[in-house]
Amino acid sequence: MKLTEAKQQFILNWGVLGTQWGINRTMAQIHALLLVSIEPMSADEIMAELKISRGNTNMNVRELMDWGIVEKILKPGERKEFFIAEKDIWVVAMRIIKERKRREVEPVLVVLEQLKEVEGDKNDKDIKQFISMISDIQKFSNQASKGIDGMVKMDEHWFTGTLLKLFK
Repeated sequence: MKLTEAKQQFILNWGVLGTQWGINRTMAQIHALLLVSIEPMSADEIMAELKISRGNTNMNVRELMDWGIVEKILKPGERKEFFIAEKDIWVVAMRIIKERKRREVEPVLVVLEQLKEVEGDKNDKDIKQFISMISDIQKFSNQASKGIDGMVKMDEHWFTGTLLKLFK
C-alpha cells in the first residue's frame, strides 16, 4: 500500500473510531489529517483534502481546539491561520478522557444528586426503591469519576517524575 493510500485509510478509519469516543466523523477525520501531516495546515488545505465546506471545517477545527488536541499556529507573513494536532497519542488520549469526563460524567453526577431529593414520604416503598437505585448509580458514577481522576493524576505524576529524573 502506498503512503497516500495508507493515509486515506487512516483518515477514514479514524473518522469511524472518533464517533465511538464522542465526536462526529468529520471532526475525527480532520484530527486524523492533522495527525499525519508534517506541516501545519490551513483551513483551505483541510477543506480541499477532505472535500468539506468552510463552515464544517471551521466549526470542527474550533471544537478540536476546545478538546485541546489541535492548536492554532500563526506563521509570520501569513494572514491565514494554520492548525496542528498534538502528536503524542498518550497526551491526546488523556485530553479526550478529561474532556469526556467533563462533558459526560460530571453532568450525570449533578443530575443524580438532584434526583435523590425526590419529594414524598421517604417510607414509601416506591420512593425508597427509586432513591436506592439512584444512590447506587451515583456511587458507581463517583467511583468511575475517581478512577478517571486517578488515571490522569498517575499520568501527570509519571511525567513529573520522569522530568525530574532528567534534571538530576
